[in-house]
Amino acid sequence: MAIQAVHVPESLDGVVACSARGGQIMGGGTVVMPLVAGGSAAATELVSLRRAGLGGVEVNDGVATIGAAATLTAVGEHPGLAFLRPALRTIASPTIRNQATVGGNLFVAQPYGDLAVCLLALDATCEIAGPAGRRAAPVADILAAGIAAGEVVVAVRVTLPEPGAWHYHKAMRRRLNSAAIVTVASVTSAGDRRIALGGLAPRPVRAVSAERLLSGRPLTPESLTEAGEAARADIDPFDDAYASAWYRARVLPVHLRRAFLP
Repeated sequence: MAIQAVHVPESLDGVVACSARGGQIMGGGTVVMPLVAGGSAAATELVSLRRAGLGGVEVNDGVATIGAAATLTAVGEHPGLAFLRPALRTIASPTIRNQATVGGNLFVAQPYGDLAVCLLALDATCEIAGPAGRRAAPVADILAAGIAAGEVVVAVRVTLPEPGAWHYHKAMRRRLNSAAIVTVASVTSAGDRRIALGGLAPRPVRAVSAERLLSGRPLTPESLTEAGEAARADIDPFDDAYASAWYRARVLPVHLRRAFLP
């Protein structure tokens, strides 16, 4: 479709009103603008979040509140979110990270969207606004089913992991600026095992079979290899220019183990 109008509301209410009329939300434009250039945008009107006041990043009492329009660079620069920096640096290039937004990353198809994989492992919650008001929803629900027409993700809330509980590993073709072959993000503490996977299904997924197998067990090379084998039950790998579905499934146990035991 050809774009006929671009709206730049200066409030959240304005964003919701434009979205409810069928406008397509645009954060940094790193995903939407290529679609516009190719003539495959899903709507004839764009709704920019640039002036809507949704770009803040705050950390208070162990909880981070990240605005949907906050850039990946802004997240990585916040001292309270330093644990995410290694993951963010694996995403695209600095130029893209200066534009790409947290909210937009939730809707990027795999093998991109590595921050969304992290947010799934962190059991994040999304604040959503729409014509019917505001609601909260687990990020897992948003990744699985999206949001209703006219709704907008306003912010993401994350409880910071305990020291030593965060693990991240990404396998890619190049050391930097490459999409994922396998991404593993995990919060693992004495009473919790959460493992999220990217590059292995159309959307980020929880490795529930691996979580179940590791419950109550020490993280040894043997148990992690078993968990990686078990995680194959949770994935739906695909072929693309970076790797085949067969290869992704084949190397999953190796990279899951490396997330915990580099």
